[in-house]
Order: sequence, then C-alpha cells, then structure tokens
Amino acid sequence: MAQVTLKGNPAHTNGELPKIGSEAPDFKLTDAHLKDHSLKDYQGKRKLLSVVPSLETPTCSTSAKKFNEKAAALKNTALLVISADLPFAQSRFCEIENIKNLTTLSMLRSKDFAKDYGILLVDGPIAGLASRAIIILDENNKVIYTELVAEVSHEPNYDAALKALSN
Repeated sequence: MAQVTLKGNPAHTNGELPKIGSEAPDFKLTDAHLKDHSLKDYQGKRKLLSVVPSLETPTCSTSAKKFNEKAAALKNTALLVISADLPFAQSRFCEIENIKNLTTLSMLRSKDFAKDYGILLVDGPIAGLASRAIIILDENNKVIYTELVAEVSHEPNYDAALKALSN
C-alpha cells in the first residue's frame, strides 16, 4: 500500500507499482470503439502508460496534451493514457483537444488494471479511481520506469519519463 495525497489529504493505493525489471501484468482495457486491448496488442513496442484519474480534470487534461505533443517524435512507442472515463468521454476529449498521437484506454469493464498495477485508490474522495502514475515498459513488457505522483493533483515528471523512454 502506498500513500499519496489529493490536495493535501491522504489517500492510499491498494498496493505498490510493479518493480523495475519485473514483467508487467497483462491488462484488458477498452478503447474509444469499445474494443478491448491487452499488452499483446502493443508487443514489440515500447509503452508509456500514463494513468490518470479522469481526463475531465485540468491536470489530467494537461498531462495528456503534453504527452500528445511529445509523442509525435517517438518511434516504435505506444503512448497509452488510461483512465476510468467512459470511452465516449475519452473520444470527445481527444476530438476537442485535437489529440492524435496517443491512445486512450478505459477501465470501463474492470478495475483489475488499477488493482494489478497497485494504483487503485482505496480511500479518500476519489476512492475507486486510479492514482496518477507513469509506467514505462520495454518492447518485451519489462518495467523500465515508474512514477507514482505523490500529490494526485500534480503533473508527472515528463522529462524523467521521456528520458527513460528514449534510453
């Protein structure tokens, strides 16, 4: 169990992020067309999993926009933004914000992703959502970088994530 804060108020996750060097847990997440995806859909590519509570919040929106900008230059990389938002809301967000360089995935059908990655918030005002986190996987789904953002309302360390992704 890890502790984060939301506007200074403590909240806890159900576990810990996967360890660097470990194999990432598989997942089943849903895209804007209601198609389910797993890690095998991105096999052979590096993967940046940007987990946000909801794209409907300013910080989550900013994070997705910043990664969208940076993603255009990344080769052999899948940039996945994962949230509890419905796929329809994610699609609307991408359309309004002209997001074209990343894929949004929803925990619509299950919270297993957040549970398996140790980032399901179990208490606090947004319990049931995923905490803000960055997980980077290599082409073989080995974890090469993680960040659990200590204050959920803050942005992740973009520079560190992008540096880890390009190594």
